[in-house]
Amino acid sequence: QVQLVESGGGLVQPGGSLRISCVASGLSFSRYAMRWYRQAPGKERELVASIPSGGGATNYADSVKGRFTISRDDAKNTVYLQMNDLKLEDTAVYYCYALRAWLDYWGQGTQVTVSA
Repeated sequence: QVQLVESGGGLVQPGGSLRISCVASGLSFSRYAMRWYRQAPGKERELVASIPSGGGATNYADSVKGRFTISRDDAKNTVYLQMNDLKLEDTAVYYCYALRAWLDYWGQGTQVTVSA
């Protein structure tokens, strides 16, 4: 059974930093491209960052470029999202997503709230 479990969300002040993690099990993690999505209340889910299988070139939404960094540790079956200089508009539930060909899986999400 495939599981993606996110953690590390919480409440942070504007300008602060947070690192969220996603641990995968039940799949060959290194063979999967990994993505982070987010969904704010009343808004559609949007792609935040992606990293291919084996690492390499990463991609980011324009709204987070220069502030967020996606990385992966295949030995730990884990993908990370380092979020710096957080803004109020970064408040959302953040979801981990794994993709390989026609196979894809979602995590349950972790809440990130940016508030003064």
